[in-house]
Amino acid sequence: MTFSAGDVVNVDLSTPIGHEAGFPHPAIVVTAQRVLDANPAIVHVVPLTSRFRRFASEIEIAADPSNGLDERSAAQCQHVRAVATARLQEPRGNVGGVALAQIREVIALLLDVP
Repeated sequence: MTFSAGDVVNVDLSTPIGHEAGFPHPAIVVTAQRVLDANPAIVHVVPLTSRFRRFASEIEIAADPSNGLDERSAAQCQHVRAVATARLQEPRGNVGGVALAQIREVIALLLDVP
């Protein structure tokens, strides 16, 4: 299965510890496209939730036929994680370049990447 940056996929994040995101969730693939083109075994995802907490690290994603979401969701950039591609299901849609850029900008701020 191949993935594109910005794809919305269902992923099983397993049993959480503490305040981690866990269990089956939709998530956005944020790995660079040049890496995805090499069919990696591991990709980076940002989980989505319909429960807004109003953290500065959340990006709102509107439900849209092109992204496959059924309801307005928050991309939880603070929960970015690496997962095996075997955990990912077929893409539901794609959030597009603008939302993906916003998510990557927040991740860069969280990681103190210039």
